Amino acid sequence: MAGSLFDDDLAGTGPVNSPSGLSGAAMPGAPLAERLRPASLDEVIGQSHLLGPGKPLRVAFEAHRLHSMILWGPPGVGKTTLARLMAGAVDARFIVLSAVLAGVKDIREAVEQAQLARATGQRTLVFVDEVHRFNKAQQDAFLPHVESGLFTFIGATTENPSFEVNSALLSRATVHVLKPLNEAELRQLLQRAQGLLEAPPLTAEAATRLVAHADGDARRLLNAYDNTVAAAGAAQVLDEALLERALGEQLRRYDKGGDQFYDAISALHKSVRGSDPDAALYWLARMLDGGVDPRYVARRLLRMASEDIGLADPRALQLCLQAAEVYERLGSPEGELALAQAAVYLAVAPKSNAVYTAWNAVRAWVKADGTRPVPDRLRNAPTGLMKALGHGQGYRYAHDEDGGFAAGERYLPDGMPDQQFYEPVPRGLEIRIAERLAQLRAANARSRESDP
Repeated sequence: MAGSLFDDDLAGTGPVNSPSGLSGAAMPGAPLAERLRPASLDEVIGQSHLLGPGKPLRVAFEAHRLHSMILWGPPGVGKTTLARLMAGAVDARFIVLSAVLAGVKDIREAVEQAQLARATGQRTLVFVDEVHRFNKAQQDAFLPHVESGLFTFIGATTENPSFEVNSALLSRATVHVLKPLNEAELRQLLQRAQGLLEAPPLTAEAATRLVAHADGDARRLLNAYDNTVAAAGAAQVLDEALLERALGEQLRRYDKGGDQFYDAISALHKSVRGSDPDAALYWLARMLDGGVDPRYVARRLLRMASEDIGLADPRALQLCLQAAEVYERLGSPEGELALAQAAVYLAVAPKSNAVYTAWNAVRAWVKADGTRPVPDRLRNAPTGLMKALGHGQGYRYAHDEDGGFAAGERYLPDGMPDQQFYEPVPRGLEIRIAERLAQLRAANARSRESDP
């Protein structure tokens, strides 16, 4: 059965085990995601950076040499399925623990099962879903058994393991980062599902909406498609109207990559640039409500801090970095508040695009200009030969000069006209920066005028 790489939902509080990684064909009436579960590595869609020829997990599979690891990635990208396939590849007993529901008793029972399996010559793979939800004592309980080789440990997490997994356990496991499925991979998965269900064809617009709704999550795509097919009745084609009836509020209010998506981003950016915190909050909420990845919003806020606030308030960039880190630690919905705080700060901060303008100007200059040599006085001279060639000779060490400034010295290539790419604006901290620049430039001018 051809399938995708996605996680399954785990139920129960105790260990779930089977003699190998896969439990066989899905039962009739099973969810579409389960019916399309890959039975081999070659059936997997996605994660080519780990599973392609010569890549780390492909090599481990082919060599039948598993190692303890942490699989870090968003929902629906295959963390559980990968673990199942690994167990099946080496005919290992597969024990599943859900950190949301399991406790020390379940860990102890898993250890006992692994000991029994070892007595019969069978390997064991213990898979812990949502491993970040185990406390320190529970995580530490695995350490001696991982070190002794009693079982191979695989933890799955949607959270940054650097923050959520104990350093002792993390040092004994390799972290593999799983990525959301891209558009082409989701469309390939959709074709497989359509063939399995023998469903009516999707219109191009409906397929695009479904892929956008999935947002890299294979399980979400398959569940939405399954519901749509179930609601199709006698329809000869699955179109956008049917999608909206079948999915309702689940469907994205704008398509990722479509005009509405980029329009919302544009509106947020322009609201920040226009110093309107209320509008910035509104468009931020619209984007998150529409299903955009909050990490994408964090990246956009960082861009705004550099492009539109810049050195008028350097704290803006730091605050956005902190907001991004807070979101990584808390996730949704708690971490979204930090993004809102950053958006408001950016909106009310003094604005400057001086560095942005200067950077664009200097890039254009370098692209159009020739490759000018570095002046000898500015060159590095770590060896005697380089010193003999004159590298570094005539360099004026600014700290030895009056005021820590070598007035009149030039740092651009010889023969290149003087440039003033950066011109601070009269707002925020750049008022002080402009005053300092004026003093330095005046000192340079005086020194060069007096130079014979």
